[in-house]
Amino acid sequence: MKKAFFIIACAFALSSISSCKKFLDINTDPDRLAAEQTDIAQLLTSVTANVGFTGGSDLQRFSALIAQQYSGQSTGAQNQTQDYEKYLITGSDVNNLFGSIYATTLNDIEVIIRKANAENSPHYSGVAKILKAYTYQISVDAWGDLPYSEAEKERENLTPKYDDDEQLYKNLISLLDQGIAEVGASSSTRSPGANSLIYPESFATAKTKWIKFANTLKLRIYLHYSKFDRNFMVTQITSLVNSGAQFMASNADNFEMPFANQARRQNPIHQFELDRPNYLMANATLVDSMNVRQDPRRFTYFTQFPARSGNFKGAKAGDAASQLYSRLHVFLRGDTTNNPTPVANGSYSATSSTTGYTYTGDAPVRMLTYAEYNFIRAEAALYGAPGDPQTFFQEGIKASMTMARVPVSAPTATVPGTSTAYVTANGLLLGTADDKLKRIITEKFIANYGVVMEPWTDWRRTGYPAINKAGNAVIADIPRSLLYPQNEIDLNPNAPKQKSSMLERVFWDK
Repeated sequence: MKKAFFIIACAFALSSISSCKKFLDINTDPDRLAAEQTDIAQLLTSVTANVGFTGGSDLQRFSALIAQQYSGQSTGAQNQTQDYEKYLITGSDVNNLFGSIYATTLNDIEVIIRKANAENSPHYSGVAKILKAYTYQISVDAWGDLPYSEAEKERENLTPKYDDDEQLYKNLISLLDQGIAEVGASSSTRSPGANSLIYPESFATAKTKWIKFANTLKLRIYLHYSKFDRNFMVTQITSLVNSGAQFMASNADNFEMPFANQARRQNPIHQFELDRPNYLMANATLVDSMNVRQDPRRFTYFTQFPARSGNFKGAKAGDAASQLYSRLHVFLRGDTTNNPTPVANGSYSATSSTTGYTYTGDAPVRMLTYAEYNFIRAEAALYGAPGDPQTFFQEGIKASMTMARVPVSAPTATVPGTSTAYVTANGLLLGTADDKLKRIITEKFIANYGVVMEPWTDWRRTGYPAINKAGNAVIADIPRSLLYPQNEIDLNPNAPKQKSSMLERVFWDK
């Protein structure tokens, strides 16, 4: 007799709390313990690890390939990323991703919330609720309708119904409000610290960052209504800004997962590159838009092609599989530990199994940044929300340049350009309202290089940056959502019918 996917998923969660625990090599490893038997401090380590890992794994690759930040001109044996780039992403391809989100991350979050409430530790439950809201936000943006109201019941209901995505989005605001209140509680039996792999400072420092992140996430959620209900979006953002809420104030507030130059503690984007070399290249859509502006971020975003030429070459869907393009570089993979010598083909390596560079793998996975906060405010102000679009636009560029290690005023041998010169040349919002929107989203697209989901979401909302359908696409147009996991369709009687195609839209895209 068939059992629902949630039964399989929950059983997996109880036998192995986090698939990325081994990936992070955490000393106190609760893999063998059921979630109910595990202390909330260990569970939070597991949850934050999973959130960071999801930000750099399948969901990030799918969205970056669709949004044309990455290209899949794979010379690898499986040609997996070539399939994804032409939109051949099946329900089976997302089974593991969906299972990890629900059976591991969200399951453990619910246990933290329940246990923290029982022991009067609102700082833990507050952080868990903020992480829950973030996880659902990126998941709704990927799929649309999802289990929510019944999913939290875990084993009490292993075949949950799917909730309407619009209503689910509204619930996330309430969840964030609860999380903010609980994180800010004056007393808590226990508080997170270094056991949280996101904001791993003392809670006296981290609590303000969690609150800033939660409020900034609310801004992101509201901005997603720009196409669906702009009046609602402007009203809500105006109210939130005027309430005196704290938002991200510098790159130190970035919601990101740090990684280390240690075996099994490295960035998952880097790990994918090690495990499957040449599966991902820089996409021509992103590279060309930066080439036109002589953007100095190119020197940390991509490897040069030809090597040491100061030039950069992106690939696009349908191009011949080859290693002769720019690759992902230190911004996503961590520092280099060598200085490879170019070979005759213009690459750093004569083989397709290496880029020639050796990376530390300690780049963070960035999920919502101070740069994005400024671009959110710039776009919202363009529609009538508080603030000056120009001021936020330039601050977003500067924050992005700082993340990419671009010097402010004195070029270096590594980065022969400056943020000051770039902002002087490209920092003005001119022309019509649509011209200004295009500039804001283009710079946001560049700044959000490697950020899970948001570049694809922005394109679906605004049509910017302009991207063309893959020349070898297997569907009629650029995808608007992912298919549901095939396991859910087969095994959960309360799941909706499978989508007719990836052209079905999330509510805010209608």
